[in-house]
Amino acid sequence: MNRRKFLQNTALSGLGLTVGTSALAKTVSESNPNTEINKENYPLVIATWNVPNAVSKAWQTLQSGKSALDAIEKGCNVEEEDPNNSSVGYGGLPDRDGRVTLDACIMDEKGNYGSVVFLQNIVNAISVARKVMEETPHVLMAGDGAEQFAVSQGFKRQNLLTEKSKQAWQEWLKKSEYKPVINIENHDTIGMLAMDKDGTLSGGCTTSGLAYKMHGRVGDSPIIGSGLFVDNEVGAATATGVGEEVLKTVGSFLIVELMRQGKSPQQACEEAVDRIMKKQPDRRDFQVAYIAVNKKGEIGSYSIHEGFSYTIYQNGEMKNIKPGFWFDGK
Repeated sequence: MNRRKFLQNTALSGLGLTVGTSALAKTVSESNPNTEINKENYPLVIATWNVPNAVSKAWQTLQSGKSALDAIEKGCNVEEEDPNNSSVGYGGLPDRDGRVTLDACIMDEKGNYGSVVFLQNIVNAISVARKVMEETPHVLMAGDGAEQFAVSQGFKRQNLLTEKSKQAWQEWLKKSEYKPVINIENHDTIGMLAMDKDGTLSGGCTTSGLAYKMHGRVGDSPIIGSGLFVDNEVGAATATGVGEEVLKTVGSFLIVELMRQGKSPQQACEEAVDRIMKKQPDRRDFQVAYIAVNKKGEIGSYSIHEGFSYTIYQNGEMKNIKPGFWFDGK
C-alpha cells in the first residue's frame, strides 16, 4: 500500500468508515453535477470575444468527425491568419520595440499540453504548440528555440508586422504612453473550448499579447492553469484580458477546481473574478474575463468590466453573448 492510500484509509478508519478509495471517488463524482453527462448539449464550441469565423470553423471541424483538439487548432488558426485581428497572430500589434511576439497553448482531454512563448515569425502559434505537445518530450518552448523547432516541423517564417500594425505602432511612439484601453488593447486573446459529440473536451489559447508591452513580456495565455485548463472529468476554462492578474490567481485552474467542488460554471467564473478584485477593489483600469464549460455542456462567463462577449455554437445555433460583470452595481 502506498503512502497516499495508507493515509486515506487511516483517515476513513478514524471516522469508523471502511469505504475504499475508489468507492469514495465514485461517491464524490456522483454528487457533483458538473461531472454528469448530458449529450443533448454536445457538440459545442465556445470562444472569447466576437469571433464567428473561428467558431464556425471549429464547429465544421467537429461536424466532419474530427476531434475536439482538431477543432481547437483549426478554429484558432482562423484568427491567427486574419490580418485584421490586431491581437492574434499575423497583424498583431507589436511590443514597444516593434516586434510581434506570440504566445499560445493547447490542451487535450488526457491532460496533455503544449505551449510556445515569445515566438516570432511564425503565424500559427497554436499549431506549433500542438507539435510541441505531440512531437517532443517537453510541454513549453520559448523564443528562438521555439522558432527553430517550428521551422524543423515545416512551418514557414513570415514577417508578422503588417503595414496597418506598423503605422499604429509608429503613432504610439510619438508619446510612448503605456495606457492600455480596456477591451481594445486589453483584448489580447482568443481562448477556445470545444466538446465533441461524446463529451470529450479540449482547449486552446493564442495571442500576440498586450499591445506595446515591454519586449520579452509573456502573459497568461500560454501558461497551463492560468490562461487555460482542461480536465475531461469536470470541465474546462480559459481567460482573456490582462494576463498578469490571471497569472497571480491561476484563474483557469481555479475555475475548474471550483467546478470539481460542485460550483456551476457561472459561479466558478464569478468567484475567479472576485479573487482578483478583492485584493484591489478600487482599481478600474484593466479587464479580465473568463469562460467555462462543464461536462453537462453548461456554460459560465464573467468579466470585470462590461464590453466583453463570447461566441458559442451549440445545438446547431451560433450566438454572441455579453455576460455579467463585476462592476455592475458594486
